[in-house]
Amino acid sequence: MRAARLAALALLPIAAALAGCVSVTAHDHSAAPRRAATGDFGEATLVNASGARAGRAVLTQGATGLLIRIEAEGLTPGWHGVHIHATGQCAAPFTSAGGHINHGDPKAPHGLLNAGGPDDGDLPNVFADAGGRVNAEVFTTRARIASEGPGQWLWDADGSALVIHANADDHVSQPIGGAGDRLACGVMAAG
Repeated sequence: MRAARLAALALLPIAAALAGCVSVTAHDHSAAPRRAATGDFGEATLVNASGARAGRAVLTQGATGLLIRIEAEGLTPGWHGVHIHATGQCAAPFTSAGGHINHGDPKAPHGLLNAGGPDDGDLPNVFADAGGRVNAEVFTTRARIASEGPGQWLWDADGSALVIHANADDHVSQPIGGAGDRLACGVMAAG
């Protein structure tokens, strides 16, 4: 099998010359996925609509994606949608954070469970306990803080923000999975 593949690759320049092509590049399907340098660190101080501190998010770059540790308080008990938003601004009611990061072309629809999605800002829901506290870690391959690697770069010219919503994200419906109002927001910055 390997000998047949090598023989076929050896014939590519001949076939290209006969077809009038200048060059042919063989695609190596065994190449490893794009990786980022690990260890870059960032943080976001979460604030509520009154501007009071509501927690923090710690971002740590992994080789294939971004780990986000979320510690929050003052939420209603239950599930809450969490998304990465495209603009690093958190003026209440946090619409200044813009929409989700979603720079692909064509733009992907919202939803981790959407057959056409997810968009780059989609994250799993987090759960607030009976006291309204969240301690969770989420991971995404669609965002990064390293200068190179997989996912959208969060340290672009206008930054980005992490937003916690009032309701759970159903991960399917548009535009934000029914997640509702923006309760807490944090501008993500290099640590």
